[in-house]
Amino acid sequence: MKKALKITLIVLVAAFAVLQFFRIDKTNPAVNAAETLDAAVEVPPDIQIILGRSCNDCHSNTTIYPWYANIQPSALYVKDHIDDGRRHLNFSTFNTYSLSKKQKKLAEICEQVQSKDMPLPAYLWVHRDAVLRPGEAEALCQWANTSITMLERAGDTK
Repeated sequence: MKKALKITLIVLVAAFAVLQFFRIDKTNPAVNAAETLDAAVEVPPDIQIILGRSCNDCHSNTTIYPWYANIQPSALYVKDHIDDGRRHLNFSTFNTYSLSKKQKKLAEICEQVQSKDMPLPAYLWVHRDAVLRPGEAEALCQWANTSITMLERAGDTK
């Protein structure tokens, strides 16, 4: 039994070591200022701070990868979450969305923070600074709803 445990442990350590040779691509796509959220709607400084602290790492092309993105298999998990986050909502390409998609995404921001589905609980385990402070979810919702109305009034044709 001891020998089997020792062999299993050696195999696991070797597998972990081999995994470290497989790196994820941590390059961020280029950001075109004309395609960003800021180009589509007014984003006040307080909202910029909240989005930067709690959302941008997964929902923009300005991701700052954490230290554990250098260690497999957590790197694959992180990369998958970032890619998925960008697919659902990317602030760096927000102005390329149609008017209806922009409005839908802004409404979803409010829904997600009110239901505490975002930021992801797993993200908050390691990024305690990303936790929304009292009143920030409400501020995001108010901003999102105002932005939806402004887009409608402006008659955005994208």
